[in-house]
Amino acid sequence: MRFVVSCLVTLLCLGTTAAFAAAPEPTTDEQKTLYALGLAVNQSLNNFNLSEPEFEMVKSGITDGFFKRPPKVDLQAFGLKISELQQARASVIAEAEKKVGAAFLAKVAAESGAKKTESGAILKTIKEGNGAIPKMTDMVKVQYQGTLIDGTVNEMSKCWVEGMQQIKVGGKSKLVCPSILAYRDKGLPPLIKPGATLVFEIELLEIVAK
Repeated sequence: MRFVVSCLVTLLCLGTTAAFAAAPEPTTDEQKTLYALGLAVNQSLNNFNLSEPEFEMVKSGITDGFFKRPPKVDLQAFGLKISELQQARASVIAEAEKKVGAAFLAKVAAESGAKKTESGAILKTIKEGNGAIPKMTDMVKVQYQGTLIDGTVNEMSKCWVEGMQQIKVGGKSKLVCPSILAYRDKGLPPLIKPGATLVFEIELLEIVAK
């Protein structure tokens, strides 16, 4: 009896160790591609802001689907609820991001050389230009970088267009766009969270002749 119990305990311990063992390092290009696939799938879940137990439940659904096991719920019936859950979780993320963004906007607005645009963005002159100011219809040549507050690189937004029309050729400015002028509460998954504030550093090189 002691031998049986001992073996059972050993098997349970080995099982636990295996469950928490680190995944193998991807070495070949194919393994790295498959690992990247996992990262891409995870990015698609960002807006759900899952806890660890919730992530385990998601993995359970993926596993059952992959091995073609009988589903525990009707996917068609719960398809709409997935969208509802995403919207609810995204709104929570957005509110938190907007609070952080508002504090950042206030900080930049208080800095020397900063001014608020008509729509509510903050434009701070880094280097004053001495050329013309572009119009909406002009084609321009610029050097710029867009980031989030934490420095993560982001995409251009319509706020960027407004800011461009207030910089002289040869000038360089920092433009801070609140979420309402960028991607609002939807964000731009996986790069930009819902409610995120965008930051651009723009140098206007020239207005290109038509």
